[in-house]
Amino acid sequence: MSLLARPFPAAATSIALAALTCAFATPAQADQFVEAADGATIDCVLARGALTRIALVEDGFANVSKMASGFPYNDFEVTHEPVRGDIYVSVPLQYASARVSFFATSSAGHVYKFACRVEGEEASQLFVTNPALAKPDAADWEEGASSGDDAALRLIEAMANDAVLPGFRARSALSRPRRTGSLEVQQVAEYEGAELTGQAFTLRNLGTETIDLASERAAPAGALAFAYGRDTLAPGETTQAFLVFAKGGLE
Repeated sequence: MSLLARPFPAAATSIALAALTCAFATPAQADQFVEAADGATIDCVLARGALTRIALVEDGFANVSKMASGFPYNDFEVTHEPVRGDIYVSVPLQYASARVSFFATSSAGHVYKFACRVEGEEASQLFVTNPALAKPDAADWEEGASSGDDAALRLIEAMANDAVLPGFRARSALSRPRRTGSLEVQQVAEYEGAELTGQAFTLRNLGTETIDLASERAAPAGALAFAYGRDTLAPGETTQAFLVFAKGGLE
């Protein structure tokens, strides 16, 4: 795998990745991911007639408080699973309201208000991260490198190995492939830490000629590191590409 750090020569392949990064900012997926601080109101979508699992990353639920409707056969239920600390919300088909709200307290002492729309039809999951819990661990990992460039390269290596990083919010980010010339690009994962964001892509050569990736080593302004899995991409072949930039976006 070729690893690059700034500065980058100008070329086409990585510029295409930079442009597509914006297009992939909100991938279509069933799972929901929310970042919320203590006392925040969390907006989400709950399934009607199916279960919705709500999990706190690096934390767990200790208590849930909700008002009873007075109609037990026409009310939603919140079940606390004590082993993992998750909760499961069940909204029956006959539930009259289009919204559900309740309070929940975490094991770390944080309180969240859930104010959710009832729209989904299939079982789904909601993952909630709290910056107060995750960012110190992510910052420690990032600061463990001797320099910012080293941290960016370590993040690329971690993404290439599907590693679990302390404090990082990692998610699958499958979305519709985009094509630029004969190259098809699809974002497949994102890692979000305290100061760094990493994105993983799959590259496919849909053309009839080999693409020389070794001569196309550009990266967008503001990128800290960029890597690809091989120097050349023959017709029909696929490889991976990884992009790391400071949290907040590219320039």
